[in-house]
Amino acid sequence: MRSIKILTITALTILGTNNITLGQVNSGQLGGGDLNTITTSVPFLMISPDARAGAMGDVGVATSPDANSIHWNTAKMAFAKDKVGIALNYTPWLRNLVPDIALSYLSGYVQIDELQSFGASLRYFSLGDITFTNLNGETIATFRPNEFSVDAGYARKLSDHFSVGVALRYIYSNLAAGLDANQQTRPGQSFAGDISAFYTQPIEVFEKEAEMSFGLNVSNIGAKIAYTESGQSNFIPTNLRLGGTLKVEIDEYNSLAVSADVNKLLVPTNPIYQRDGSGRIVFDPQGNPVIQQGEDPNQKSPIEGIFSSFNDAPGGFEEELREINISTGVEYWYNNIFAVRGGYFYEHPTKGGRQYFTMGAGLKYNVFNLNFSYLVPASTIQGGNPLENTLRFSLLFDLQAFASR
Repeated sequence: MRSIKILTITALTILGTNNITLGQVNSGQLGGGDLNTITTSVPFLMISPDARAGAMGDVGVATSPDANSIHWNTAKMAFAKDKVGIALNYTPWLRNLVPDIALSYLSGYVQIDELQSFGASLRYFSLGDITFTNLNGETIATFRPNEFSVDAGYARKLSDHFSVGVALRYIYSNLAAGLDANQQTRPGQSFAGDISAFYTQPIEVFEKEAEMSFGLNVSNIGAKIAYTESGQSNFIPTNLRLGGTLKVEIDEYNSLAVSADVNKLLVPTNPIYQRDGSGRIVFDPQGNPVIQQGEDPNQKSPIEGIFSSFNDAPGGFEEELREINISTGVEYWYNNIFAVRGGYFYEHPTKGGRQYFTMGAGLKYNVFNLNFSYLVPASTIQGGNPLENTLRFSLLFDLQAFASR
């Protein structure tokens, strides 16, 4: 159980009050450019939920289909080799900081026929027990914040090599419902959708059988979310993911796949606000912060935010490039029974600075597939990296094989 000061919890829960960046970091500290991390509500939607992708640097938009495909690329389900699949996933999150935050993910799919597949998933994120206190250390309340989303997806083949998919999502975020911190809080709710595509083609590489795949997924296209009746609504993490995979059958028993994804949040970049000599933000007579450079994100709709996200960074095109995250991963299978995986994830220091290596393994036995992954931070943070010692566990079931036993 943790005790958090009321000012801190207000900043976390009443996300709609403003989008002001409270500080800037000297460019020399970050290797070029000021710190200007893009912030959204419900970031739990972007956490990689499964151990296979987690071991491969968080790639997944063009990897081979499995029961977790609805998170990465709904269109992949149409090319799944098994007719039915279910996955159970569990990730203890930020265990280097606190012991009771965790992400649980249940997903699955069923092939309706040779062309169509349907999938669904449930994601639950628990933030553990929190004791709310005021500035005097007096207890206000004890609460267990939690968030969840429910998805349903549909995929269809348009040819022997190409498919498209759509998914709908309900999002619920209860961070501090009923807490009166200047204004009454409430759970945030929103609806969103994904649009995706997948292409796969058999090829030859050095006279070896191979498969080349490409994927695209625009996820979390939906309404803003608010935590108070009168507060400012915040963007949810609409995201563009593009990627490719090359899988080579080395021989009868060995195969190797290499994957790479690029990601970009399709939400507005925070502007740079004008500050006085003491570093405090300057407000106009109407009480609005004065923008020195960039655009006001609070004046944009979700659709406007998507299109403007490619050219609204205060630092211009150079800063836009910094907003692209890169994931790379490899996967080796022996006799389709045992897998070894590795990967790397890179985010620019001025946009969050997440940089880490990943590794993991998988074991396939009859009707189930067991995977685990481990994260090794590549960036050093004073006091310890919060992502350090992150483990993920996944258990996948082939129900078709189970029924045939």
